[in-house]
This record gives sequence, structure tokens and C-alpha cells, in this order.
Amino acid sequence: MGNVSAQCRLSIHPCHPGIASGSIGAEVIHGKRISCVHRCCVHKYLFPMYLVKVSDFLQMRGPPQPHHVLKEAGLLHEWQPGMFSVFISHQWLGTRAPDPSGHQLAVLRQVLQSLIDGSLKVEKDLTKMISMGEPTSYEQIQDGYLFLDWFAIPQITARKGGVNEDTTRSDAALAVQSIPAYVEACDLFFALVPELVHIDTGLDCNYATWLSRGWCRAELWCRLLSTRKDTSVVVIFSDREALYMFPLDWQRNLISDGLFTVERDRAEVVRLGETTLRNKIQHLREWGPLSHYRFYLSSFSWLLNQDLEKPESDLPGFLQRFDFPTLEAAVKEEGGMTGTLCAVFAGDSDMLRVLVEQRADPNGKALGLEDLGYFDTQSLLMVAAKSSQNAKVLSTLLQLGADPNLHSRAGLTPAYLAHDPTHVHVLLEYKADLMNCVIPPLLGAVGRASSATVRALLESRCDPSETSRDGFAALHAVPMFGGSNPHACETIRLLLSFRADVNSPAAPAGRMYRVCLRGQVYTTIWGPHSSNFQRKMANLMGATPLAIAAMMGDRAVVQTLLENDADLEIPNKLGKTPLDLARQAGHSQLLNILHTFAV
Repeated sequence: MGNVSAQCRLSIHPCHPGIASGSIGAEVIHGKRISCVHRCCVHKYLFPMYLVKVSDFLQMRGPPQPHHVLKEAGLLHEWQPGMFSVFISHQWLGTRAPDPSGHQLAVLRQVLQSLIDGSLKVEKDLTKMISMGEPTSYEQIQDGYLFLDWFAIPQITARKGGVNEDTTRSDAALAVQSIPAYVEACDLFFALVPELVHIDTGLDCNYATWLSRGWCRAELWCRLLSTRKDTSVVVIFSDREALYMFPLDWQRNLISDGLFTVERDRAEVVRLGETTLRNKIQHLREWGPLSHYRFYLSSFSWLLNQDLEKPESDLPGFLQRFDFPTLEAAVKEEGGMTGTLCAVFAGDSDMLRVLVEQRADPNGKALGLEDLGYFDTQSLLMVAAKSSQNAKVLSTLLQLGADPNLHSRAGLTPAYLAHDPTHVHVLLEYKADLMNCVIPPLLGAVGRASSATVRALLESRCDPSETSRDGFAALHAVPMFGGSNPHACETIRLLLSFRADVNSPAAPAGRMYRVCLRGQVYTTIWGPHSSNFQRKMANLMGATPLAIAAMMGDRAVVQTLLENDADLEIPNKLGKTPLDLARQAGHSQLLNILHTFAV
């Protein structure tokens, strides 16, 4: 690649500040492009994909060595078809180096070793979402390879003496432009997001901040929108916890809204996302399933946050666009993506009216879309709220006869899934009952929605101390379900300002009580580290919001609760304090702060 150069604008990769990035799709002026021979590839190789053997990585210690050092040591291997590869997406913890202390990669080493020996299982999160596709066997990791930017890409901030900086910049730019192709080539995708602190800014780096970065989102989208059978994403929270990603976490984190260190990168990375999405739609059109083709096609403008394609307003055009053979099929189909669901995801209020006039059910329900994040029996109104549609879509459904108080099988209502304060206002306008729900709407909003949505519910007289039939209040739900929510700390302060009890103990009841008992039995027999899910369930009885936050490992949430008089000494029903629970879960980053407040 010595003669390969590119004419491209150079900026800094926001997820990886030490790496120069350039225009997506920049021309290669000298030499040849490197073509991907993998059948799943959409994106082009402009620079070789360098990997490190997992077995070699497991022997490394301390801060990671850069590309040129590993290359000289013979530890880099150029990717070839058939090499089992793992893509590591992560946020840098320093301006000039990704992991100055070596703590982040120490977590990765421990997780890889534990996956290989079977002592760690990748589990579903507390919402019990299923993964997207059947994951590849983790036993293959032992003989596999890793892609990590610092290893694989020439660094401007760490290059060999005597090497021309322009050459390094050119190679780095080509490599960064090839990252989407690297993602596609890899068999597994790990998001490495342990709770750590940026060495230069002093800011927390975790799952929520990783999700906020535009380039990290682009890597994620390239994985989830690839044409591979297995598009599962494993999120590594600590050396003892790895979970499959909750599907809505990526749908609610659009590339166009991401944080970019260099603003001019935004439009080009959005175009990369558009290319990936268009290819996904084309592949699904040819190979199915039809329900997913309709989902991504109808969600196209929403996912790209722009009106690139205006929905068809006439019925024949709509039927043709979404591949409905007849009007009856669009109106009466009971499974998958019905015509009304297509109209909801497309934000097409006019078509909703047309379909309901043709006897479509305004209270129609989702069916068979769990892997996309929409559970069976959730109504059109719930889907509209859950997918963050404009309030006009909700008001149209309500005008057409949608029931604002309809419950799903799990007891959820549209208000529980409200994602914006305008959703709350529209639902109230059409007589939504916020007081007599099986599960209080506030419990849904505090975990996934904005603090503005939470305020709208509180100002509508929702009680922050009300518990669900399962025995949990809103302050318990924030640390349980708000790990990806950047509004979590603000929401806690808001709930407390409305007189929520910061030390309220959880009192699991009904089915949840039995689940917690089962967790206690399981961990007694097999040990607390045999299953993260069972360990969490076992410790929920009597757990305060602080205890739950300590279990989940969210440093900012723990800090916020402590600053608002959360009691460190209150044990759960098993006699464990928040400090005990943090230590048991391996959240070492919390120990100092908990000890400090205990003094």
C-alpha cells in the first residue's frame, strides 16, 4: 500500500481521536482499490484490514501498543476470507491514545477469556429482549482474531520515527474510510463500554456516551444493517457482564443526531448510513423476510432523520411500494407488517386515514416483530409512541378510534411508551387514564424517555412514589432500565423534586416475586457469578434505588443518588448493602465513591 494515496479532507475520527478520517468514498488516485470478496460486503476496502490473534492479545498487558509497533513485532495479520474475526467498537479514554491506563482492554481480555472457558454467558437485558439472529458460537473466539482501531490503523499520534507524516495520514484516512467494510467482514461485534473516566476531560465514558458518538453509531449501523444472518451486538459492561443489545437502543440513536468532533463529518457519515440502509432494503426485497423489508422501507426517512423519500399518498402506489398484492392483504393481514403498521412507521397520517376508511383496525396490534423491538399485542398507538413518531401520527390514530387506554399483554399502555412530551399531551387530550394503569406510565418514561417527557407526566399528576403491581417505583426503574438514557441523572433529580422517596425499598410481588425467589435459589446453588440476570433478580428484594444502581454499575446515577441523601447503609433482604452489591458485580469504579460517601 506504499503507493496508495487519496485526495480527501482529513479530520479526526470522533470515536477514535488519534486517527485521521477523510471523506467517505474518496477516490484512490494511485494503486488499486482493495476489493472485498465476502458475499455480505457492501462497502469498499481502501486499506488492508489488520488483525491481532486473540491468543496474542490475551498475553498483552498494560496500555496497548500502536499499529507500527505490532507490525514490526509480527503480531498483525491481514484479513483473509475464513478468518473468524471480532470487531471491537469503543470510545477512546484519551486524546492521543485509546486506553492510557490499560483498564479498558483489561476488561476485554477478561471477557474474552471467560467466553472461551465458558465461565461468562452473554445474556439478554432486563427487558428480556431476544438477540437479532442466533449468535455465533463463542468457542471460535479462541482461534480467532480481533479488529481494534489502535492495532489496525496507522496512527498520527503514534508513528514510527522517520516515517513521513503525510504517508501516515493518507494510510490512516484510507483505513478509516474502510471501517464499514471491516465491520461487515467480522463475525462478531463487541461494544466495549465499561464505566471508566476519560483521562484528559475527566468525563465518564460508558454505554450512554458510546451510543452518543456519531462514528460509533455508524459502526453499529453497519453491523445491524449488514446482510449477515447473525447481526447480534454484544455490549460489554464489565469483566463480569456482557449483554445482547436492546434493539431500540440503535433505532433511538440516529447517525444524524450523533456527536461529531469534526462537524463536517456528519453529512458524509449520514450518507454512509443511507448506503447501508438502502442495501439492507434491497437485500430484504430479494431474500426476505417480507415483514422486515416493509419495516426498513417504511422507516427509511425516520431512521435517516430526513425526508429523502415522500411516502406514497395514493392507495395503489402505497400497495405497490410495500408489496401488498391486494387492498385486502394490507388491511386484513394479521401477522408481520400490516398496511397500518407501514403507515405508522412511515409517519403517513393520510394513508392511515385511507386504510381505516377501508376497514383497517385502528387498534391493530404488532405480531412477530420482537426482534425489531415491538412485542406481540402492542397496539398501533403503542408502536407510534415507542418509535418516536410525530404527535400528529398519534392524534390521527386517536381521531380514527384508537383506544388510548388499551393494554398490551404485559400490561403496558401507550402512555407508558410515550417518548416525547407531545405524546403525553395528545394522549391526555383523548382521555388517556394515567392513574388506573396496571403499570404506571411513569415507570416506562423514566427508563427510556427524556426528562421533559417525565416532567409532562409528573405535571399531569402521576405519582412518583406509586409502585407497579410488580412492586417497583419510578426511582427503581431509572437505574434498572436507563443505562442507555443520557437523561437518567436529570430524571432522578426531577423525581426527587416531586417528592419521590430516595430510599424506597423495592418490594417484588406476584410473578416478579417468584422470579426473584428463583434467582436466589439459582445463585445459592450455582454461585452469584453463574448468571448476571439471576444475580440481579436475587438481590432486588428490598433493594433501594442506590442498591440497584450499584448492581448495574452506573457511576453517574450512583453519584446523583448519593448527592441527594441516598442511604449507603440500607441492606436488601439478603443483607447486602450497595457497596456489597457493587463489589459482587465487579464494578470497581464505584468502590471509591461509595467509600468516600460512607466516611
